[in-house]
Amino acid sequence: MKNVFRPLWVAALLLSIVPWTVRAQSAVVLIAPGGIQAPFNELLPRFETKSGQKVQATFAAVGVTTKKVLNGESFDVAVVQAPYKEVVASGNVVPSSATPLASVAVGVAVAHGAPKPDISTPEAVKRMLLAAKSVTYPNPALGSAAGTSFTNTLKELGILQQVQAKAVLGQTGADSMDKVAKGEAEVGLTFISEMDVPGIDAVGPLPAQISNPTQLVGFVSSHAKNPVGAKALLQSLSAPDAAPFFQKHRMRSAH
Repeated sequence: MKNVFRPLWVAALLLSIVPWTVRAQSAVVLIAPGGIQAPFNELLPRFETKSGQKVQATFAAVGVTTKKVLNGESFDVAVVQAPYKEVVASGNVVPSSATPLASVAVGVAVAHGAPKPDISTPEAVKRMLLAAKSVTYPNPALGSAAGTSFTNTLKELGILQQVQAKAVLGQTGADSMDKVAKGEAEVGLTFISEMDVPGIDAVGPLPAQISNPTQLVGFVSSHAKNPVGAKALLQSLSAPDAAPFFQKHRMRSAH
């Protein structure tokens, strides 16, 4: 009888173990804005190598990422823009898990080799934008934080209508930079972390008086399927040794 029941006992034991094994090996699902993708492209493989955990990352506009959180879509870690009252109020993130990662400014770019305009003061930026034949930036209507930030800058400078009249809006920051490289727009604006595009030269960030850097913060989902991996990922992304990767892509680490 012992020999008869032993295979059944072993099978039952294996079935009880498998779900825990699968859970331990499940990828960490990350959703984040495109403005932080450049450093993450280097930081995520580094985390995977050190931890043995895989990361399944999706990048989109800040507005799109925030909407995913508010709608309760499946993720383990979400990176959102501050302020994030709406995100916390949704109940879909763990409030105490809020982890500041980095900040990024909106900057100016021109075609490679073109004269770099003076953007040292708000007045200089205003003159530059009015003088430009065409301007491109990511469409704020598509949830772009850079596009929204720049629109607010135009309002503050009092030249929103003048610039919108000659604007060639991009789908994303990278798309806007591509338009500059191709000569479709004279001046391009987006997050300076998105300016690693061939054919352009980054001029620099807009003055802080008219453009506050965007703060990016990570949260663990309150419905995370891999909460242990999620916490480990945020710890890795916010560790002091991650700072050089953010700085390399013109971002300022929060630590």
